[in-house]
Amino acid sequence: MGAGLVLAILGLLAILSPFVTGIAVSYLFGGLLVVGGLVHVGHAITARGWTGSLWQSVLAVVYLAAGVTLLVNPVVGLVTLTILLIAYLVVDGIVEIAFGLQMRSDPRGGWIVASGLVSLLLAGLLWTGFPSTALWAVGLLLGVSLLTSGLSMVGLANTGRKATVPGEPGGITA
Repeated sequence: MGAGLVLAILGLLAILSPFVTGIAVSYLFGGLLVVGGLVHVGHAITARGWTGSLWQSVLAVVYLAAGVTLLVNPVVGLVTLTILLIAYLVVDGIVEIAFGLQMRSDPRGGWIVASGLVSLLLAGLLWTGFPSTALWAVGLLLGVSLLTSGLSMVGLANTGRKATVPGEPGGITA
């Protein structure tokens, strides 16, 4: 329950300040890419043969360049992440609609189609507002995700407490 409360609070903070959250995500990705680049440098040094070293070196340069770019200018990272988010929502929407239409005889297919349409709608809204949506979209969506995950964990913890019988660990009430 404690972890759920912490996630919910972090989600609320992210929702209240989506730009700051997006910048933090951009810095986090930048740092991870730099670490990945350093790992590729290590692999390039220890790789057998010149082709292995060459490819590891190329990957190291790409990782390091992307990571340093994000660390130096995190707003560029937000723009890039927003474009990736829009692309993800478009692909997700198309796949869900196609999958849902294949399930015509199953009543759940309609829900999958509806989910796909919502993904396409969100992608369209983000695209029409682009580039200004880059300033808040990533942070807001991360905040909503953290809030709902945290609330679901709290709800699950409360349900688990109600289901146990006092004096019987793990016992379920009838």
